[in-house]
Parts: sequence; structure tokens; C-alpha cells
Amino acid sequence: MEPLGSTLTATYAHPRPTPASFLPAVSTRASSYRDRFPHYNLTHSPSLPWRPSTYYRAAANSPALEPYCARSQRASQSAMLPFVSNRTTLLTRYTPDDWYRSNVTNCLESSTSRHNSERLRVDTSRLIQDKYQQTRKTQADSTQNLGERVNDIGFWKSEITHELDAMIGETNELTDVKKKLERALMETEAPLQVARECLFHREKRMGIDLVHDEVETELLTEVDIILCCQERMKMHLDKAIAQLAANRASQHELEKDLSDKQAAYRIDDKCHHLRNTSDGVSYFRGVERVDATVSVPESWAKFTDDNILRSQSERAASAKLRDDIQNLLVVTANEMWNQFNKVNLAFTSRIAETADAKNKIQIHLAKTLQEIFQTEMTIESVRKAIRDKSAFLKVAQTRLDERTRRPNIELCRDMAQLRLVNEVHEVDDTIQTLQQRLRDAEDTLQSLVHTKATLEHDLAVKANTLYIDQEKCMSMRKSFPSTLRLVGFC
Repeated sequence: MEPLGSTLTATYAHPRPTPASFLPAVSTRASSYRDRFPHYNLTHSPSLPWRPSTYYRAAANSPALEPYCARSQRASQSAMLPFVSNRTTLLTRYTPDDWYRSNVTNCLESSTSRHNSERLRVDTSRLIQDKYQQTRKTQADSTQNLGERVNDIGFWKSEITHELDAMIGETNELTDVKKKLERALMETEAPLQVARECLFHREKRMGIDLVHDEVETELLTEVDIILCCQERMKMHLDKAIAQLAANRASQHELEKDLSDKQAAYRIDDKCHHLRNTSDGVSYFRGVERVDATVSVPESWAKFTDDNILRSQSERAASAKLRDDIQNLLVVTANEMWNQFNKVNLAFTSRIAETADAKNKIQIHLAKTLQEIFQTEMTIESVRKAIRDKSAFLKVAQTRLDERTRRPNIELCRDMAQLRLVNEVHEVDDTIQTLQQRLRDAEDTLQSLVHTKATLEHDLAVKANTLYIDQEKCMSMRKSFPSTLRLVGFC
């Protein structure tokens, strides 16, 4: 307790901390304080340091305070009796009306919040039930659709399997008939096989040697003579080969479609049996926005139906061709020895010409290699001369650069300067001339190298032609069947 008029202690030197819970500021404006205490000057009062001056306005004159202040001073000077001042009673922030309105507002807000919360709980409960039933119905529809899809896939899978078995059987039968036809051709058409092998091997000739020469003409004539008797057999053999390719293509499409159907069946069957309690279910964010579909149910069914119809069509054509081949039999061979001798004579002449051309190319190749060597030596000498001239050019340019540092009037265009400039131009012209000659020599070298490559390629071509005609064709023609075997006696 302090005497009246004494200085306050440091306890109230700073504002007190705001309590954790407080009433809402209904009338915390400065006007509310001015209405309650109009006769107090609260802004500049030295005895109230904890009151912020922001919310108060300085009063002009307060005559009501003078008697009190005078009594206080006299009492302080005379008696100095202890006095307890209840300042908080005089400086309360709120009025009873503010307190009452705050309670009413809190009650109203509480009632409103509880009403809104109750309505939200009821709506939320109903929404949860509705969405649960809707979700279960949606999942049931999806499960039913997946089941129908599995049945559709199973139906088409069985149709493909049936057609695939039929196509495999037909392909195997056509393959057996084709092998019979090939064996018949091997027994009755040995001369044709020899001639065709010769033509086939001669197609491996390279470059300019791939020429339609006399040998090829005689071989084609030999083939034509044999084909006159066996044209139908060969035609049916080509048809069989083409039909087998078509059968395998249809079979491949069916197998691919069946593999896709099996994979789709496994996936959709797994999806059909998935439940909320199944293992492996997880979140896949954004998967519903991914549309990787490439067909619709109509195009999907039409694709498989087209594959089956194509396979049935190919099977019918294959069965008809099998019947034609079974009825085809031609065994005859005439006058092939004369043509055989003509082909052998043409081979002998062509081999001699090729060997002579090969020898000439080898001679030219040796001369070209020698000239390439000489040209390379010339190029190296020109490069050395250019390197030698570079030193002279560096010295002349260095001298000119150093002379640019002469001071003031010493920068004279004297005879030495002119001679150095001429020297730079002369050496540079010399280097340019040598470089041009180097380019000419390199172009010549490239031409020689190109000629060398051409000769080497031509030599390889001739060697390949000799190998084909002399080693492959002539050695193979030694097994030409005798007349008795050609007419079928052996």
C-alpha cells in the first residue's frame, strides 16, 4: 500500500498481459471511454502509465479534479495518511449493456451453431446411406457387365479354337501334297532343277558381270524346253506355295487373336471375381482418365468374325487346290542332251573370256598402285614445302608486328617496311600456290584411289563370276541325269 500522491512502483510500469479468454469487444472504441469518463484527462496522466494513449483524447480543462487534487496535496503534505485507490473500478472498459449483449450474442450463436450442426449431421447420415446404396448398385452393375463380357470372350474363344484346329489340319494336308509334288518334280525334272540352280547361282554375279550373256540365254532355253512338258505341274506348285503362305497368315491371325482373347479372358475373369475384401486392390490415381481403348463391341466382334471368315475362305481354296494337285501327274522328258551340250559350250567360252579380263585388270591395278605411291610422295613433299614456308611467313609478320611499336615519328614507311610487306605477300602467295598444288595432287590421288577401288571391285566381280561359272555351275552340271533316267527307266 502506498501513500496518496507518491510515485507508483515498477509493478505497473508496463502493460499487463491480455488474459487468455476475454469477452468480445462490443464497445472497445475510443468513443465508449469518452462517454463514461468525460472529465478525466487519461492521455497524459503520469500516474497511469499502463493505459495506452491511443484510445484516449486529451481533455481541455477538468475543473472537477481541482478540489480533489488540492485536498490530495494538502493531505500528503500534512498527515501523509495511507489511502487505497480502486482505479480499476473507475476505468472499466465495458458497460453492463455490453456485458448483457455479449451474453445474448453468445447464446444466439451457440443455438445457431448447434442447429446447423444437427442439420448437417442428419444430411450427412442420409447422404452416406444414399451414396453407399448407389455405390453398391454401381459395383453390382459393373460386376454383371464384366460377367457378360467374360461370356462373350469365351464364346469367341471357342469359335477361334475350332477354326484354328481346322486350319492347322488343312495346312498339314496341303503341305503333305506339296511334298509329294516336289518329290515328283525331283524324280522327273532333274534337268530343270540343274538349269534353275545354275540361273540362281548366276544371279549372284556382281556389278557389270550381271549381264544377259549367251550362257544365260542357253540356260533359259533349257528351262523353257523342260517347262513345255511340265508347265501345269510348276503352276500348281506355285499355287501350293502361295496357298500355304495364305494359310499360315490366316493361322497366325487366328493364333494372335486367340492369344489376345485368352489374355483378356484371364484379366476380365479376375476383375469379375474381385471384391472389396480381395487381395491386390489398391488406388491407381488418374486411371479413369486414361482411355487406351481401340475398339467398340461392334468392331471387336467384327474383327474376330472377319478372321474366322477369312480362314474359312482360305481353307476352301486350299481343299480345292489339294484335289487339283492330287489329279496332276506329268511324267515326260525329251531332247535335253543337245541343249545340255550347248549350255556347256557356252559356259566354257564365257569362262575363258572372264579369265582374260581378270588378267588385264590385275595388270592395270598394279600400275595404278605404283602411281598412287608416287603421288603420295609428291603430296608429302608439297606439305613439307608449305611447312618450310610457314617459318618465313612467321618471321616477316613478327617483324612487321614489332615495328608497329616504334614511337611517334619513328613509325616511318621506309624501305624496310615496304620490303617486309612485300615479303609477307610473296610468301603468302607462295603458300597459296603450294596449297593449290597440294589440293590438285590430293584430287589426283583421290582419282587414283577411286580407280584402284573400281579395279579391285571389278577384279572381285570377275573372281566371283569365275567361281560361280567354273566351280558351282559346271561342277553341278556334271550330275546331269542320263537319257534313261530322264525318260523314267531308271
